[in-house]
Amino acid sequence: MQAPSSAVEHALENQRIGSLQIAVVAICFLIQMCDGYDIGAIGWSVPSLTHAWHLPPPVFALAFAMSNVGILIGALIAGPVADRLGRKPLLMASMVVFGFASLATAASGSIGVLATLRFFTGIGIAGAFAGTVALTGDYTPQRLRATMIVVTFTGAPAGSFVGGQIVALLLHQGFHWPIIFIIGGAFPLVLLVFMAILMPESPRFLAHKGQLTPRQAALLQRLDIDSAQLHPDAVDVARGNPIAMLFSEGYALSTILLWIIFFCSLLNLYLFGFWLPEVLHLIGMTPAGAVFASTLRDLGAIFAVVYLGVAIDRFGPQRALAVHYLAGAGFIAVIALVAMPYAILLAVIFFAGMTTVGSQTGANATCGALYPARMRGSGIGWALGVGRLGGIAAPLLGGWLLRIGVAPTHIFLSACLFAIIAAIATALLKARAGRLPHLAITELTS
Repeated sequence: MQAPSSAVEHALENQRIGSLQIAVVAICFLIQMCDGYDIGAIGWSVPSLTHAWHLPPPVFALAFAMSNVGILIGALIAGPVADRLGRKPLLMASMVVFGFASLATAASGSIGVLATLRFFTGIGIAGAFAGTVALTGDYTPQRLRATMIVVTFTGAPAGSFVGGQIVALLLHQGFHWPIIFIIGGAFPLVLLVFMAILMPESPRFLAHKGQLTPRQAALLQRLDIDSAQLHPDAVDVARGNPIAMLFSEGYALSTILLWIIFFCSLLNLYLFGFWLPEVLHLIGMTPAGAVFASTLRDLGAIFAVVYLGVAIDRFGPQRALAVHYLAGAGFIAVIALVAMPYAILLAVIFFAGMTTVGSQTGANATCGALYPARMRGSGIGWALGVGRLGGIAAPLLGGWLLRIGVAPTHIFLSACLFAIIAAIATALLKARAGRLPHLAITELTS
């Protein structure tokens, strides 16, 4: 099925960047900040929980893994929901789920309760990931889509960095681990109110709806879409099974390559991200100091937005991301093998974050630009879902390596191999790009 060729689609694919588009990106950025904070929260809590609950670090691999099991299940559901029912309902429901689940986590008294609540938190995180990619893609022109999605996803490392700094300060001031999850639950629930008032639905869903309120019609007019142009086939929305579409129309091999990239990238990212605070704690840092040092990984990822989205739109992911993945493997290897002075270690953690988390942000943008609107939510949702298998394996692998006596920093060496595989799969994506029918693929081959 080819994307509709209509005045409505032409207007959406060539829309100007104005206050409406900036507002959508800003809201999605804030949602991603919530996600980034909440993903980091479990890692920040472990150095304190090992003392509070008198448990060895490997035990917490279960809580790490259940976060990603929740994200896996949530992502497989969320993508099709976004494509069939709309982006705004998915995002609203996701914020409710992970906001309340995070608040409840603050009252956890055992590893089993903690892991169960992290599962539900992960379901909410997955919906927010898929919904923000889909909504941002709908409110940005084709020529800037990857760049704007990268900007949106930079909210995740920003939330992790800013949140980590706040948590490190609060722990240093004598607050206990529950404050981490209280903050993680309160912010998304407050943001939910603003989303209900300010966040618009996808213009494609409004155009497909037909019967519009005056407010909805006015929103489409801001995108140069007149109500007289609307008819059922004027916009590119899912009319069949969006999951089946991922393996038809010439997308099958590209979908598989993306899944390999996401699996390896997220295994690399989560093995490094989940275990970094505890590894730093094991080699002598205080819990507060370990959290502070770990947040420099996210600060580095924020800096990747300065150039990475533009590089993907201009040169294609096979050049921008392959180099990023290889560089990330190099920086992680240095942390694993070289004993460094404190200041140099912080700098290497910064660059490791810029290349590892930055690479995953770029992969998200690539996925959002690769698929047409009718399957964009499913494309990113299922790629994230499959990638979360790597996220599930990562904490278990790290816990097992610590349990068998591997030196704490050496557990990161296994992450390097997966970064290299992701780089190879990204390079192979170029060979498939030119055969895809979707117009946005010019972003991948230019």
